[in-house]
Amino acid sequence: MNSLRQKRRPRTNSGPNQNSNHRKQSNRRKGPAVSTIDPRLFVKKATPLAEATFHPSFKIQDLAVDARIKANLLSKGYTFLTEIQEHSIQPVLEGNDVMGIAQTGTGKTAAFLVPIINNLLGKPASFQVLVVVPTRELAVQVEEELKSIAKGLNISSACFIGGTSVGRDISRLKRPSHFVIGTPGRLIDLARQNALHFRDFKTLILDEFDRLLDMGFLRDIKTMLAGMTNRKQTVLFSATEESSQRKLIQSLLNNPVEVRVTSGNVTGDHIDQEIVTVKAGEKKLDILVNMFRDEAFHKVIVFAETKRGVSQVRKNLQHAGIRVDEIHGNKSQNYRLKALNDFKLGKIQALIATDVAARGLDISEVTHVINFQPPRDFDSYIHRIGRTGRAGKGGKAYTFIN
Repeated sequence: MNSLRQKRRPRTNSGPNQNSNHRKQSNRRKGPAVSTIDPRLFVKKATPLAEATFHPSFKIQDLAVDARIKANLLSKGYTFLTEIQEHSIQPVLEGNDVMGIAQTGTGKTAAFLVPIINNLLGKPASFQVLVVVPTRELAVQVEEELKSIAKGLNISSACFIGGTSVGRDISRLKRPSHFVIGTPGRLIDLARQNALHFRDFKTLILDEFDRLLDMGFLRDIKTMLAGMTNRKQTVLFSATEESSQRKLIQSLLNNPVEVRVTSGNVTGDHIDQEIVTVKAGEKKLDILVNMFRDEAFHKVIVFAETKRGVSQVRKNLQHAGIRVDEIHGNKSQNYRLKALNDFKLGKIQALIATDVAARGLDISEVTHVINFQPPRDFDSYIHRIGRTGRAGKGGKAYTFIN
């Protein structure tokens, strides 16, 4: 069934099987931060997949949307809806405000795109939907998904992100489109230059909304909301929910339908989580290189806390003969997209990244996630390890501890 979505072992330590609601508010920072997480929380045995499996019953053909949309979905190889889609597509289709909480890889993007594309069929391209995401890579990914679902339906879109030409973006905005997808900084810049007007949009989608509110974008989001005087529908989707953001979320939504496939505050139950203890006199990079000698580590994301750290890890792995690349904020957008594409296609074995890669990216079959440094808070940890075990499949996560 296809659902609509998205030799030598390392030295490890066992520990208690624990979950935690413990979260720390994160802020933008210039250097590495000390992790606030109890190391015991990096250790958890995966729940057998049979216990967590969702059995789909709702077929694509049963959707109450235009036949051409269903044909596009079927051509992508999808047959059934995922759980988040079963419960959220209809409310969005009916124009309700919706908040959806579901783990990564469960098809949240299609859950909001399918019904909104359907509702826009035959309507003029007049900047009707604004999709706001926390990272450039996720913005590009959302637009790619949109184009595949709306193929041949005369639905237009424009994507605006940092690292690209502002002048070119301003020129593109002279031609209206149905969807505008972008990151907060670039959208605000375009609005300040009077090229983009938030009052034009009737529908607002915040994808990975908790991260948007947690990454220093709160002021930008409030600026957009203040300008969206004609907003009729608001849709929020994320893998987690911060209790500290609840009041703001409630102020954004009007009598919303809430869809919770997960509680939003635990790690992926289907992912084996272990720690790698670095003893006195040992070198972390040597241990990391040895991990890659195991053939099971064939599609791996390694997270480091700083851009410099990412580059250092990449150089050492490359020197050891491992096919590897890196992505972080200092890399151009074209470089980052090429590295991601090479990783998706299997041209490289490992992708080294800062947390820019931890949110929303739909990369299938990632076998392992390795935290070369512990993440600063539990929320970051959830999203990092969520790059493996996509769509309910098993995965493995390791965290280095000194």
